[in-house]
Amino acid sequence: MATDEEDLTPAHRISDRIGPGSVSVVRTGDRTFEGLNERGSVIRIGHVEAEGHFTPGELLKLALAACAGMSADRVIARRLGADVEYTVWAHGTSEPDNRYDRIVEELLLPLGTLDADERAKLEHLIDASIDRSCTVARSVEADIDLERVIVDTDA
Repeated sequence: MATDEEDLTPAHRISDRIGPGSVSVVRTGDRTFEGLNERGSVIRIGHVEAEGHFTPGELLKLALAACAGMSADRVIARRLGADVEYTVWAHGTSEPDNRYDRIVEELLLPLGTLDADERAKLEHLIDASIDRSCTVARSVEADIDLERVIVDTDA
């Protein structure tokens, strides 16, 4: 008899096309799924009322936030220290036509040790890093207005 939720989850069927970057979902219930990447990481996906699940729209925003953070991480750590803690949010709601027209990326950074010129330079470097390296943003920017805001958490 199964004792935890993972034991009850249907198995992901294997595809001959699995490779780096491959992901799958398997249905776990009414409009709920388990997502899996080829490395074995799991996430729960479902409708907005499904407790403990991410909606597909939240995953899109999560991908944007994570991609922005990863793309700018080295620039931020070089300027603010290797152990810097910061948060990246992505805000936006879908429009009546069931699409995202605008998403705001918000980076909450401890900028208290930087003067105005250093802050401006860091903001420019963050923007350049994300614009150059964030595959997710580059993939959706033609269809979604992406705005980036940097907030000083030391202010």
